[in-house]
Amino acid sequence: MGPGSPGDPRLLAHAGKLGKAIALKEWILLSGGRATGVMEAVSRGAYEAGGTTIGILPGHDRQGMSEYVQIPIVTGMGHARNMVNVLSSDVIVICGLGAGTASEAALAVKMNKPLIATLIDPDDFQFLNRLSGTEVPCFDRVEDVIEQIEKFLE
Repeated sequence: MGPGSPGDPRLLAHAGKLGKAIALKEWILLSGGRATGVMEAVSRGAYEAGGTTIGILPGHDRQGMSEYVQIPIVTGMGHARNMVNVLSSDVIVICGLGAGTASEAALAVKMNKPLIATLIDPDDFQFLNRLSGTEVPCFDRVEDVIEQIEKFLE
C-alpha cells in the first residue's frame, strides 16, 4: 500500500523492487490497482518479474487501472475499498505514507493484521507506532522487508 500521487522517484523505484521481490517469492501482490504512484510501481515490478497482481479498484469500472494488474476487482466503493485491501491481505506493507495509506495502516492495526513500513518519514513512523501501540517494523531495504514478511507468514 502506498501513495497514489506520482511523488518521489526514489520511493517509486523502491516500490518496483519490492513488487519484483514479492513476485520472485511467488506471493500474490495486492494493491489499490490504479495506474499511478506506488500502486503502479509495485504492480509493474511484480508483473515484469512474472508475478500475479491483483488490483482492488475504487470505481465502477476499470478506468484508471494499471496495465500491470492481471486480476482487477471492481468495487464501486471509492476509498472504502481500503477495507477490502486490508482484509484480503496476509501482511500489509506500506511504502511511503499518504492519507489513503494512513487509513490502510489504521485498518491493519484495527484488524490485527501484520504491518510493515518501508521508506517512510521518521515523523510518519512515530505516527504508526503511536497508532499501533507497539513498534511497527520499518526498513529501508527491500531484502529486510521480504525477511520480515517471511517471519510474519511463519
